[in-house]
Amino acid sequence: MIRLHVTSPLAVAAPVAPTLDQSRYLTQVMRLKAGDDLLVFNGRDGEWRCTVAEVLKKGVILRAEEQVRPQTFGPDLELIVAVVKKARVETIVEKAAELGARRVRLVLTKRTNADRIRLDRLDAIAEEAAEQTGRMDVPAVDDPIKLDALLDGWETGRRLMFCDETGGAPAVSSLHDAGEGPWSILIGPEGGFSPEEGKRLRSLPFTTAVSLGPRILRADTAAIAAMTLWQAAVGDWER
Repeated sequence: MIRLHVTSPLAVAAPVAPTLDQSRYLTQVMRLKAGDDLLVFNGRDGEWRCTVAEVLKKGVILRAEEQVRPQTFGPDLELIVAVVKKARVETIVEKAAELGARRVRLVLTKRTNADRIRLDRLDAIAEEAAEQTGRMDVPAVDDPIKLDALLDGWETGRRLMFCDETGGAPAVSSLHDAGEGPWSILIGPEGGFSPEEGKRLRSLPFTTAVSLGPRILRADTAAIAAMTLWQAAVGDWER
């Protein structure tokens, strides 16, 4: 069944107005007609079965019929990634949504060398991935900020999985030892972190420096590998 993310509140008999682009997708691509059903979620009210109530010249109106799943959230996992080339950033955001990250934060490091970032495009990729994977929320994608500023304002109680290309402890055992709770995963730029950045990251009390194996990985591959290891060690895969 078609699954759509909307911003409207969801309750029994509530009208739901998709965007014009979503409406075109429903009527012109998927060929839905009045009376057809689809699934809808908004990240707050759970997942609902909706009916196409009315097809207008511009847009459609849906009607919420019944909640089919209550609202749930995945683990409190952020993916922090240094800005890289546009195509790789888009892949990273898509896979972060598929692998359960709640938020993607983009950072600028001393060796960052990348294309201009279009947040509207990244938001759309995250939304589409959430619709397709069955998750009940859409991960936020933040504006890029400098790495030092991010570390200066670090959230108390949140741990950091620092994927250190210069060497670190085995990931799974280190994550097990550090335990559950709010986590962030940090992936560096294609040229790696500067010596000064690496030194600061390793010195922080909330950092767990890990290795992703003996090979140097591109940023998108490293992000996928790191999220997979984290989910297997302390995430929600086992549950």
